[in-house]
Amino acid sequence: MSTINPLNTTQAVAAQSSSVTPQASQISTQSTSSTTETLSTGNPFLDSLRLPTESIVPEANSQDLSQEDFFSLLSQQLSMQDPFEPVDNDQMIQQMASFSTVDGISSLNEEIVNLNALTTSSQALQASGLVGQKVLIPSDTGYLSGEEGAIKAIVSTSEQIDDLMVRVEDETGQLIKTFEVDGSAGGNVDVVWDGTGQNGEPVASGNYSLKVSGRVNGSSEELPVSTYAHVTSVSLGTAATGAILNLRGVGGIKISDVLAVSES
Repeated sequence: MSTINPLNTTQAVAAQSSSVTPQASQISTQSTSSTTETLSTGNPFLDSLRLPTESIVPEANSQDLSQEDFFSLLSQQLSMQDPFEPVDNDQMIQQMASFSTVDGISSLNEEIVNLNALTTSSQALQASGLVGQKVLIPSDTGYLSGEEGAIKAIVSTSEQIDDLMVRVEDETGQLIKTFEVDGSAGGNVDVVWDGTGQNGEPVASGNYSLKVSGRVNGSSEELPVSTYAHVTSVSLGTAATGAILNLRGVGGIKISDVLAVSES
């Protein structure tokens, strides 16, 4: 009859337990590796249908979509579509045509901006021929300079008026001189102020307003007055304003507001 030593039995069980532990660790490692490998099926088509871990669409810096954004969205759409019900060819062509239209409109806008800039420069170049001449502007205020010593204006009347009363006022509204002009010819009547006060003395250079009134249908009425101004330079301006004429003592005015051009 054999006896069993408890100590030997315990050692044997411990040895078996220690020998099993590395195997279990190896099985766990293999299981993890196998799980990692299952992320790829080996089939390129099925792998392409998986959701990407990161978005392939770049973050746009602005609200406008570029051609690169369009192709990114297109590739994203192709990868996400159902292989058994793909996008119809007509829909794909319609999407591409829509993007081409938007891209063409954007390019057209850029060309229009360039064309406006070119037109503005060309207009300013043509307006430069007005430098040194006088232009008629829709304003009753003219500049009296020591070189010319007079202000010329045009009074528009709807009918013949025998006597037109002209009042010359300075910038503060003070009356400088009054005189009469014959308006019997009607239409556009020329008015010239010689730059002198009521007593014939020369007045200082500056801006003066010419107020003209006449009797129309038995009552006195204020009549529209336009004055001549000397063009000193031309500014380019913008596409909205066009070329700007800089007038001596008066300021700037759009070339489209000029009523007439005079040599003197």
